[in-house]
Amino acid sequence: GDNDYLSTVLAENEDWWFHADGVPGSHVILRAKPGEEPGRETLRQAASVAAYHSKARAAGTVRVYCTRARYVKKPRGAKKGTVEVSEGKLMKVRPDHSFAARVSTGRGFRAAPPSSGH
Repeated sequence: GDNDYLSTVLAENEDWWFHADGVPGSHVILRAKPGEEPGRETLRQAASVAAYHSKARAAGTVRVYCTRARYVKKPRGAKKGTVEVSEGKLMKVRPDHSFAARVSTGRGFRAAPPSSGH
């Protein structure tokens, strides 16, 4: 599905990957800029987009995986949208409708439609 394409084809190794922990939702990619690390607030905003585009949208806070795309792999034979993450961290964020609504694919964030895996 779209999450598979986004996470395993479109995302480059240095891009940042986000997904809500333990619930179906969109994979979100933050494009890496060569020679530049995103600030903590930028990472939190991307995590907030992933939280908003998940089944945990109505929760007060959501745990979201944050890692480089190189640590995200699709296991052979896994169902659509399911990936394995070998390294990363969990961030606790609030799903942010106002920020998610302003984000467009032209600003470096991309979100695939929700899937049941992560």
